[in-house]
Amino acid sequence: MALAFAEIAFTENVQKVQDRMGSRRTYAKFLDDRYRDGHSLSEREVDFISDQDGFYQATVSESGWPYVQYRGGPRGFLRVLDQTTLAYADFRGNRQYLSVGNLSGNNRVSLILLDYRVRKRLKIWGEASIVEGDRLSDLITDLHDPAYKAIPERAVKIHVRAFDWNCPQHIPQRFTPDEWRRLEKHGETTVSD
Repeated sequence: MALAFAEIAFTENVQKVQDRMGSRRTYAKFLDDRYRDGHSLSEREVDFISDQDGFYQATVSESGWPYVQYRGGPRGFLRVLDQTTLAYADFRGNRQYLSVGNLSGNNRVSLILLDYRVRKRLKIWGEASIVEGDRLSDLITDLHDPAYKAIPERAVKIHVRAFDWNCPQHIPQRFTPDEWRRLEKHGETTVSD
């Protein structure tokens, strides 16, 4: 765990619970300057992000309620623009605009990227900005694959503030039908724990 993540995650209330439950000493070291990383994406994170076809995104409304939504698209639709910036084409959906509305009042966002095939999870905290109108055309050309039939309404850019890899212990191993067919084709359908 990196300092950037620990500084956001380990609030005063979290530390009180850690004290009460006996884990505070274990996690206190991550607030030490020796763990300065965790805000610039390395090749490992870039490769993982580029291979995903979806993620969970959390925003918070002005009334303080969290909202989590699954964002999906073609593999790699969440793009790494540089070591601290992500972006994706935001496709037309059910037109409730909960995430977009929440981000207009509070730009903080949390992403959870899960790869069920390899049982890995990457958590990302960042600050989002909505790109619409005239500023959208150049960015959307870079973000949207015209072969993907969904209609992009805007782009979302995320400045990464912190990230952390999470323990895979309780992530079930799952495969999409296409992934399973590829495994069958190569005779690799024996899955082990």
